[in-house]
Amino acid sequence: MGLSGDLASSSPPKFFRLNTWGILSLFIIGCAAFISLFAYSLAPDNTTNANQMHLSIHSQKPGFTVQMLLLPLQDVEQPSFINRFFFGENPKYKEIPISQFEQAGQELIYYPYQVDDSPTLPVKVDLKNYPDIAVKNLVIEKRFILGTDTYGRDLLSRIIIGTRLSFSIGLVAVIISLLIGIFMGSLAGYFGGKTDALISWIINVTWSIPTLLLVIAITLALGKGYWQVFIAVGLTMWVEVARVVRGQIMSVKTLPYITAARALGFTDFRIIVKHILPNIMAPVIVIASANFASAILIESGLSFLGIGAQPPNASWGSMIKDHYNYIALGKPYLAIVPGLCIMTIVMAFMILGSALRDRLDVRS
Repeated sequence: MGLSGDLASSSPPKFFRLNTWGILSLFIIGCAAFISLFAYSLAPDNTTNANQMHLSIHSQKPGFTVQMLLLPLQDVEQPSFINRFFFGENPKYKEIPISQFEQAGQELIYYPYQVDDSPTLPVKVDLKNYPDIAVKNLVIEKRFILGTDTYGRDLLSRIIIGTRLSFSIGLVAVIISLLIGIFMGSLAGYFGGKTDALISWIINVTWSIPTLLLVIAITLALGKGYWQVFIAVGLTMWVEVARVVRGQIMSVKTLPYITAARALGFTDFRIIVKHILPNIMAPVIVIASANFASAILIESGLSFLGIGAQPPNASWGSMIKDHYNYIALGKPYLAIVPGLCIMTIVMAFMILGSALRDRLDVRS
């Protein structure tokens, strides 16, 4: 009896006894957050939006390797460390894929790369323009781990930068939806009466409009762009948060501890913020997790339709749009890779939401 009691008392708290899938989902989300934060430090192409194009090596398979001639660009002004960390750096070199090269005195003779190995005319580079750089440092062997896209850009770098965009969309949209939803739901649930009727009417009208249609309307009103998508997605996801908060507050505002708080003369603001909201956040956290996944899906859909993040921004949805034709042309990975990224992160958030629902449910 004593042993079983000791074992019971030594077991971990309920919240930390997540199932295996919940832990795996949390790990995937953590990895995505890490990649999002250090995107330009991890991407092989750390220029802004990973937008270095090489049309002669477009649509190459994963593991493709090519000789790359690097010609330093003159008078390139680099942004500050903070700007480089968040937005990438300006290209330092003009990159030219080549098939072979040779040095003849003070000249470097190279042959541009051709996919079909067709003969090309040689091009000469005057080495006097680069006196402090050895020839061996001008030519490197560059490997594209996931291959190149239809514009000859490094697909892996675009996927990494796209992770930041998708994760940022989800984060900002959830924050906007929580701020608006908690505020509106608190007013409706706590004060009731005409306030509740007005807010409920707004909720019902917003709820009746298809989400994607509403997002498209807001996006067109605000204009196409990066931040416009953030705001548009966030403004369409507050309704469910408001409904849950309203219902939760209506169920707890008559409890004895709320009555006691009113009797002590506490303000309505203090009662809502310090006494009610901390006790009803469990279902809100679950909804926030699901909204995170929904925001990523909506952004990908908008980018696929061409009204989301605009080129040259790296978006998983726009990558699928640019390459879905390649599914029938023998290079399906160009569309499948970003599709798998969307599926993985969305599934991770949905599974995490289910795990949190199970663990935060006081009845289980």
